[in-house]
Amino acid sequence: MPCIDSSGEMTEMAVQILAAMAEGAVLNEVAEKTGLPLYRVRSAARDLAEAGLVESSNETFALTENGRAALAKARNSA
Repeated sequence: MPCIDSSGEMTEMAVQILAAMAEGAVLNEVAEKTGLPLYRVRSAARDLAEAGLVESSNETFALTENGRAALAKARNSA
C-alpha cells in the first residue's frame, strides 16, 4: 500500500491527501490542493478507504474518525 510505509506509518503523500480531504472534497479538488496527479490521488483514496481512514459519499471523500486520529498523529509527530 503506497500510503503506508514498511514501518506501518503513513507516507507524506497520504498525510497531504488526508489533510486535503479533512473538510470533504472530490478527488479533483484533492489533486488541485496537493499538486498530485489525479491518478495518484485516486489510487491513494482507494488505499485510504481500504485502511478505514476515509469514506466516500456521492464522490465526496471525507475522513473517518480513524482518519482524523491518524492525521492528528501524523501532524503531531512532524
